Amino acid sequence: MSVRSTTTRRLPTGIPGLDQIMLGGLPAERPTLVAGTAGSGKTVFALQYLAEGIRQSDEPGVFITFEESTFDLRRSGTSLGFDIHAWEDDGRWSFVDASPLVAEDDTIVGRYDLGALVARVRHAVETIGAKRVCLDSLGAIFDRFQDPATVRVELFRVTSALKEMGVTSVLTVESPEEYGVLSRFGVEEFVADNVLILRNVLDRDKRRRTVEILKFRGSPHRSGEWLFTIVDNEGIVVIPISMMALRPEASTERVTTGNATLDRMCSGGFYRDSVVIVSGPTGSGKTLMTSEFVAAGVSTGERCVLYSFEESLEQLLRNAMSWGIDLGALERAGKLKIICEYPEVASLEDHFVAVKNVIEEFSPGRVAIDNLSALERISSVRGIRDFIIGLASYLKHSETTSLITSTTTSLIGGPSITESHISTLADGIILLRYVEYQSEVRRGVVVLKMRGAAHEKEILEFTIDESGMHIGEPFVGITGILGFARSVPGA
Repeated sequence: MSVRSTTTRRLPTGIPGLDQIMLGGLPAERPTLVAGTAGSGKTVFALQYLAEGIRQSDEPGVFITFEESTFDLRRSGTSLGFDIHAWEDDGRWSFVDASPLVAEDDTIVGRYDLGALVARVRHAVETIGAKRVCLDSLGAIFDRFQDPATVRVELFRVTSALKEMGVTSVLTVESPEEYGVLSRFGVEEFVADNVLILRNVLDRDKRRRTVEILKFRGSPHRSGEWLFTIVDNEGIVVIPISMMALRPEASTERVTTGNATLDRMCSGGFYRDSVVIVSGPTGSGKTLMTSEFVAAGVSTGERCVLYSFEESLEQLLRNAMSWGIDLGALERAGKLKIICEYPEVASLEDHFVAVKNVIEEFSPGRVAIDNLSALERISSVRGIRDFIIGLASYLKHSETTSLITSTTTSLIGGPSITESHISTLADGIILLRYVEYQSEVRRGVVVLKMRGAAHEKEILEFTIDESGMHIGEPFVGITGILGFARSVPGA
């Protein structure tokens, strides 16, 4: 008789971001219940779990369907980039169609033999040597039973058989509500060793998808809800992707900001792996700073990405030319990639994935994002917080020098919701302000924070003309320029 190790082996799901919060993957050779309301992504999860097992680990899988036809499932898999037809042909994917006939009496279970179902599943597993099994969705079968006690017995029967087969299984079940009651019969979560909850919550007129690990029996995991999205030709992507190990070393290399005086104010420029936020009211020069930042990067041989959530490409190029910066020429040379998208064209999670994919594909040394506050229009306070945490963590992990702008709530200052969340994560903070001085409105700049480095603390006046930003002398005889800063109610 063999003795099993007390350490639970993990089976990576292959779903981006999910294995990080699972601390390695699903506990191997155990059943996992995936519960969620209609449209929360349960079937996508099941399809992707099998598909990534084949693509990443060459582990064959069996998909048992109780509701959707195999034709519809193959079509759904194709939209996610999964070549299920080919995997069936080479013996790595097998369907078991266990959907009841429409003509059957839904109140009579005797005509639906779960013993026969287990035998069919076992045959499919043995035929292709499956390591992964998905059952989607159990509710379609358990609705045919009369009481929770029967459901519990039959579910235990199925999960015990799956354990005996030595497969790591996923069983989906529909939840009646997003929070509160988890399963329809109230017993499913007690029988399964592991439970994941998928949610698609309506929060202040905005939908936000989250995944939560309710329990991993005998195994540690990350707690809390984690944002995710569903991407065409990719599937589920969990955000933040950033349960990443902190980098063992911090860069001591300095890079230019694109302005010699600002470099001096920052004691030599930004650190190579820093995330710096530039905060200021509309029209104060934030877009100019991002343009100079990426232009300086290209001039030193770096590849750069400029993401704009506020202006069209034509506006951005025109405005940059008015400062003597030809961003279009830099992009045509292949050193700069410009993406201009209004926030409303996608969800917050989809924007995150788009930024991540651009960085992975283009491998830039610098990333500029202008203006992050615009995303507040499409998200709740909690959503923007989670987005910012994920974005800042990812930028740090990607070892880019990042400049992010944020718009204050009024022309005279005041932090935005975005700024209140990112300020503690940022390595540097630069404030741009309008200053009423001798009956004129002027502009001022100050380095409020530069982590790990000394920096100038004076508020300097600057002007903008056809050749860009010119930082001059400190304001003399005026105080209280920053005294208006205040908290945002409800942030």
